[in-house]
Amino acid sequence: MSQVTDVSKRIITNVETVIVGKRQQLVLALVSWFCEGHFLLEDVPGVAKTMLARAMASSVGGRFKRIQCTPDLLPTDITGASIFNQKTAEFEFRAGPIFANVVLADEINRTTPRTQAALLEAMAESRVSIDGVTHTLDAPFLVIATQNPVDHEGTFPLPEAQLDRFLMRFSLGYPSLEEEMLLLEKLQHGHPVDSLQPVVRTEELLECQRQIREVHVSDKVRRYLTEIVHGTRQREEFALGGSPRATIALFRTSQAMAAIRGRDFVQPDDVKRIALPVLSHRMILQPEARLRRLSVAEILEDTIADIAVPIENAKHG
Repeated sequence: MSQVTDVSKRIITNVETVIVGKRQQLVLALVSWFCEGHFLLEDVPGVAKTMLARAMASSVGGRFKRIQCTPDLLPTDITGASIFNQKTAEFEFRAGPIFANVVLADEINRTTPRTQAALLEAMAESRVSIDGVTHTLDAPFLVIATQNPVDHEGTFPLPEAQLDRFLMRFSLGYPSLEEEMLLLEKLQHGHPVDSLQPVVRTEELLECQRQIREVHVSDKVRRYLTEIVHGTRQREEFALGGSPRATIALFRTSQAMAAIRGRDFVQPDDVKRIALPVLSHRMILQPEARLRRLSVAEILEDTIADIAVPIENAKHG
């Protein structure tokens, strides 16, 4: 797993020249990318969500596209469309912004369900169908969607089935006072993202994605992570617990977390580190739990605490 660790360090070091003080979130973003998944950033405006997406794309020399989601955005504005060429008297396909390595869907909840569905189909299948022709998206392919958790006026909230398509959800949050002062220093003579250079080839990233699948997960750890998801289904505070897709997501992201930390086997601690961003957006609270002002995070932490942590007898359990 030395290559995964090396690639991770190079990307994180490069992105941190632009994003200050967000090492934990950068690791989560890389975990999602290495697992060939997509993630949802739920945060207030102005905390560098777009810069994160641009910096990740620049770090691997990939193509970056930004989609500003609005109520009048059409599915073809994302996927592309066939345009009639008068010179050749034939229809030509004009690719939309979804044909990029890193796609930022800004404020995804502001566009209509029809357009959301077109974007999420591309996320799930890594291809789009236009006029009966299927077009495969280039790898690596990553969608970073954002939502504003404060302003819900005029929005179309993502249904639970579509939220479940995101591998994880997390927030960047505000920087500390010292980090914000350092940010001002970096921005004084121009934005550093404009001069960011690739530090990893796309082939190296694809190889990391392949290596992640080889990380060993012992039977004890498999049972542990499965018990966590099953525990969410048994909590009376949840109207909806984790699906089998949640179990698979927790399994894959635990493999990636272990590899980034330099191991070829998963420890229970890897599962605990990744559980909250992987599971929190897949749960629905009961109305009674909302009245008691309980949060999904609190209940998940209690669920994990109630499950016995397996003791590994050897390196691979």
